[in-house]
Amino acid sequence: MQQITRAGEPLDVAGTLPAKGQSVPKMTLTNTDLQDVTLETYAGKRKVLNIIPSVDTPTCAMSTRHFNELASNLADTVVLVVSADLPFAAKRFCGAEGLDNVETLSTFRHPEFREAWGVALCNNPMEGLCARAVVVLDADNRVLHSELVSELKNEPDYEAALAALN
Repeated sequence: MQQITRAGEPLDVAGTLPAKGQSVPKMTLTNTDLQDVTLETYAGKRKVLNIIPSVDTPTCAMSTRHFNELASNLADTVVLVVSADLPFAAKRFCGAEGLDNVETLSTFRHPEFREAWGVALCNNPMEGLCARAVVVLDADNRVLHSELVSELKNEPDYEAALAALN
């Protein structure tokens, strides 16, 4: 079991985040059209997974906006914002914010993603949500960069994620 903090208070996180050089576990998530997607949906593209608790929190909203801006300059790369948010809420958020360079995906029908990818908040009131993490994959789904953010209220290291793509 891993641990992170939220405002300095410890939070348990089940599973192990995929590490640099590894292949990642399979995943199935739900997009805003209520269609299930997998990594194969994005075959041939590099992927940045911005994994967050909810777009309805300030830090999550900020990181989604920031990755949307960065994505406009990334060739052959898709930015996937993964959360437990319902697809309707994620679609509403991106529409209201004018964010069209990221794709939001939900774990709401696929809770197994959280533990398989090492981001399952557990044993605390936030159980059922994802810890904040970034995983960057090459076109063959090998990990170029991964970060489990140690303090839930902090933003990820955007520069490290981008550097992995260069």
